[in-house]
Amino acid sequence: MTGRSAACAAALLLQLAACGSGEPDATPTEEATEVPEEFAQSEEPEAVEDAESLGTPREERVATLGLLNKRNNVSREIEIKPGEAKRIGNVVVRLSTCEKSPPWEMPTQTAAFVQVAVQQRQDIGEDLEWQRVFSGWLFKESPSVNVVEHPIYDVWLKECAMSFPGEEADEPAAESNEA
Repeated sequence: MTGRSAACAAALLLQLAACGSGEPDATPTEEATEVPEEFAQSEEPEAVEDAESLGTPREERVATLGLLNKRNNVSREIEIKPGEAKRIGNVVVRLSTCEKSPPWEMPTQTAAFVQVAVQQRQDIGEDLEWQRVFSGWLFKESPSVNVVEHPIYDVWLKECAMSFPGEEADEPAAESNEA
């Protein structure tokens, strides 16, 4: 084989390797399926002093996460409560908690402690295995601070739905002023 044909063969192999494992990807209509048992439990983040006494109780918060499959450019929103895990195709996303800074603190920050596991192969010919690819805090206002680094999937925080004392009283007043 000449140098040029060897280089072409190597380039072809790289292109074929980039095609993936041949497993079907999750589609936006594919509903969550059963979460593997080893990822049903999560690590708990460090407790924040007085976090439970201020604002919406942890169990009632709802985080909205974005999930992007980079292979087919399909993204979807995942609404999830603390302690829940959702499976979408070959991805399991688990939310331990989500937090939002009070409205009187500047700058505002929204964060969530998330774990992501992906079912993938280590080498060609091996069986699919679940591997945790991320465990940490995601920040809405600074998504580049802590990033889910995976070649196929991207996960980011869009919102943490919670409120603080006094916000409920301000909302009807604001609505009546607009009318």
